[in-house]
Amino acid sequence: MKIRIAENPDIPQIETLLYQVQKVHSDKRPDLFTAGSKKYTAEELEDLMKDETRPIYVAEEDNRILGYAFCIYQNYQSHSLNKIKTLYIDDLCVSETARGQKIGTKLYQFVLDIARQAGCYNVTLNVWACNEAAMKFYEKCGLQVQKMGMEQILFMTTSNIP
Repeated sequence: MKIRIAENPDIPQIETLLYQVQKVHSDKRPDLFTAGSKKYTAEELEDLMKDETRPIYVAEEDNRILGYAFCIYQNYQSHSLNKIKTLYIDDLCVSETARGQKIGTKLYQFVLDIARQAGCYNVTLNVWACNEAAMKFYEKCGLQVQKMGMEQILFMTTSNIP
């Protein structure tokens, strides 16, 4: 297996994985995620692939994309925060057909190496609380909670929202 930067010919296979991620989320939180949708269009993926601050890495074997990691370089500084450079993992996915083969771990380790080489202070990501499998995976990789987002739902269904 090889991990490399994504290229335009990878888009159809990446889209398949994006649908898989969306299904995980829409099955668990149909109030937030639209079933049968995906996070990025093909055109948006093309634009992302041109943006050096938003690299997409793919795990490939025998011309099959087995997983991906969407990343974003971020710089923080404010009156109350130290100046730091972060590599944020916007999305990490391993194909349903390739899970259990340590591909996710290899992708994550690859991203860590890239972040170190780029002089990043840390690697961050968000994970939905309803995605227990992802939370366990990230904890096994050594990530720990940095901050938490919390919610209180005000409407019974999204169709009730004014």
